[in-house]
Amino acid sequence: MILWQRVEGALIFVICLIMLWTMGTPLPLWAMVLVFFAPDLSFTGYAMGPRVGAVAYNLMHLYASGALVALFGWLTHAALATALGLLWIAHAGFDRALGYGLKSPEYFVITHLGRIGKNQA
Repeated sequence: MILWQRVEGALIFVICLIMLWTMGTPLPLWAMVLVFFAPDLSFTGYAMGPRVGAVAYNLMHLYASGALVALFGWLTHAALATALGLLWIAHAGFDRALGYGLKSPEYFVITHLGRIGKNQA
């Protein structure tokens, strides 16, 4: 099951990049890279504890969060919002492909895809 979720993440990542490439983007490449990694700033939520950190991380790594931004951009013909949403979704897919799942409120290394890090047992 986990392998399929990782493959799904990789496919979502690739599809979002293809969509960005075909529609064009109003962002320069350097800005796209910054936006792509921006959801990882949600790690700062862990400064307020594991529960707050998990909520912050998970909200920023849900496919639906980026999809809402992309949908808003598409419906309003706002190319920037569409690109931001697609990059957000691509980031979530990229993380899932690497095995970084949504976080448990108990501990950072426990995810819906299993434990991460050196001690995965």
